[in-house]
Amino acid sequence: MRRLGEWLVTCALVTACAGAQAIHGGDGIKLPPPPEVKRIPVTDDYFGTKITDDYRWLEDADSPQTQAFISDENVYTQRYMEQAPIRKQIASDLQNLEQVSTWTQPIERGDDLFFMKRLAGEGQASIYVRQGWTGKDKRLIDPAQFSRNPNTSVDLMDVSRDGSLLAYGVREGGEDETTVHIYNVKTGKTLFDTLARGLYWSLNFAPDGKGIYYTRTTSKGSVVYLHTIGTFNEQPDTLVFGHQFRGEDLGPDDIIESRVSDDGRYLVIRVEHGVPPTGVDIVYRDLSKPHSYFEVLTWGILSRFSAIEDHGAWYVKTDYKAPNGCIMRADPGIMPDAWEMIVPPGPDAMTDFSIAGGKIYVQRLKDVKPETSIYSLSGKLLGTLAVDGIGSVSRIKGRTTDRYAYFSYQSFITPPTIYRLDTLTSKREIFAQTKAPFDTSQYQLKQVFFKSKDGTRVPMFIAGKKGLKQDGSERLLMTGYGGFDISELPVWNPMFAWWMQEGGWFALPNLRGGGEYGEKWHRAGMFADKQNVFDDFYAAAEYLIANRYTSAEHLAIYGRSNGGLLMGAAMTQRPDLFSAVVCGYPLLDMLRYQKFEQGEHWVTEYGSSEDEAQFKYLLKYSPYQNVKPGTKYPAVMFFTGDDDTRVDPLHARKMTAILQADSASGRPILLHYGLSNGHSSGVGVEQKIEDDTDMLTFLWTETGPPGPRK
Repeated sequence: MRRLGEWLVTCALVTACAGAQAIHGGDGIKLPPPPEVKRIPVTDDYFGTKITDDYRWLEDADSPQTQAFISDENVYTQRYMEQAPIRKQIASDLQNLEQVSTWTQPIERGDDLFFMKRLAGEGQASIYVRQGWTGKDKRLIDPAQFSRNPNTSVDLMDVSRDGSLLAYGVREGGEDETTVHIYNVKTGKTLFDTLARGLYWSLNFAPDGKGIYYTRTTSKGSVVYLHTIGTFNEQPDTLVFGHQFRGEDLGPDDIIESRVSDDGRYLVIRVEHGVPPTGVDIVYRDLSKPHSYFEVLTWGILSRFSAIEDHGAWYVKTDYKAPNGCIMRADPGIMPDAWEMIVPPGPDAMTDFSIAGGKIYVQRLKDVKPETSIYSLSGKLLGTLAVDGIGSVSRIKGRTTDRYAYFSYQSFITPPTIYRLDTLTSKREIFAQTKAPFDTSQYQLKQVFFKSKDGTRVPMFIAGKKGLKQDGSERLLMTGYGGFDISELPVWNPMFAWWMQEGGWFALPNLRGGGEYGEKWHRAGMFADKQNVFDDFYAAAEYLIANRYTSAEHLAIYGRSNGGLLMGAAMTQRPDLFSAVVCGYPLLDMLRYQKFEQGEHWVTEYGSSEDEAQFKYLLKYSPYQNVKPGTKYPAVMFFTGDDDTRVDPLHARKMTAILQADSASGRPILLHYGLSNGHSSGVGVEQKIEDDTDMLTFLWTETGPPGPRK
């Protein structure tokens, strides 16, 4: 082993990229051949099929050889950025678009409102309280006061029922893990009680404010604990739920969340089996009765349930025998077939619901355009929540016991506005509004429909300046996701806004695998049907080209996470269709993804190569295994970083190496690898602007003629 290690140290950067050819980027950028990377083949046998992996050694992030690879690649990427003339302009423009004040929806406790706010010019958001609707905002927690790291962020997790305590998480960079602290609002001091750095799925104060129920991941899976405030380092936290229930073992694939009901009576446990869950179980404990046991609301049914308790009644949204969703009044202890139907299923997908002020707010998607209907607790339709134009309406956020609730509205061409909704009068008032330098009146956002490869009708949003040419000469940036039952809606993004300001089109197709048309739409993009997602994406590109929004040489695509997998499939299956690709935080080696970070949770979406039937279809589309030497691939930037604790950065490292070695196009293949970048938000604004600048610089430069075209 020692001799092999010494050999790797001397040889890790000795090998061959295809022909060691010089690289030519857009706008006259010239680069030498990519850094040389050693091939060290490792062969695996999958049910008699042998698969060779030349870059398995890059899976070890901490090895000196991998660290050298990352360093060399970052230097190479920096050489590209230094030559791009438009980069300085993009950085300046993004300062204006991103250095603006932002808010989160508030948590209301009595007359006090608790929320996150970042002022223009600040690097991170702070936690504030406002005393009364017209009161002044008071800053409580400012990450700059306890950390010099600009990528240290805080997150408001919960506030006690009387508003005297709040729990906040501290995150480093973009990692998923946080450290939890408790702050006394009256004294202005953080308590000694600390919950150690970990992956927390939920956190709620106990009704009396003397404890915190929290769910975190352990080596045996996620479990619920009760921490008694004031006992830090004096006694272990109490295990409340986890590992086993009703004789059934709960394992690492099961994600547990806990929540205290709004009236403080119940601790509600929700067990999700997989991501997205194949089934959801709900149990609850009556906190008003000492030493009470957990009772079952629903258990062991392969359907999904979410519950809200209001004055002793249980309202449940479910896809049980209703793929588009319905709301029922549950009767604990009996099967859902006997529950009372409150809001029946309909033709449109029901995405969420909430109860505030004695009314049920139900959100649906009608051809991917959100609609919020208002019902009485008995199911009578009372009206709708109207909004102007195509956009996204957040969940109505409020407690069943409160009069006021809050929601936000935004779109690709409209920065977010947060409203307070009076549930008695339906009157709305603006709580906060992001004022970005973007003239919404100068832009258009529309929806079109196109046919996919198998004839399926697929919707797509298209946005751009009014009067923009449709002659195939304009740049177009398209993004997509298509997975995990996640519906992709029009939301504000400064990157996309810059692209449109500069004169490019923007497009988002709503691919199968998402939740836009309910569970049937989701299942059409899962497991062996994942190829449908990719085919939808290619059909969207072909529609845009055929209708002369753009052409292949001007078409850029961007996606991250599951959307990064989409980018990997697009570049390997249809390299002719796209000019530039940014592939962020991606899953790319689909034969090994389940072995790293949180990958095991996603077997319920993709399948696993450990199953012979699933291995066969995974191999067909897994991007890493489908790179073909001598193919002319588009320009690609892989974007990831050390703080991605959800999707292991090994995917981007390995794919960079193999694509640099095998691409015959002579176009740039770059790795952008940050020390603080990760899946979660958390990096400071300056870091985000720098990262967004690099991505936009690459996409703009590689999709058209030199220089800006305002």
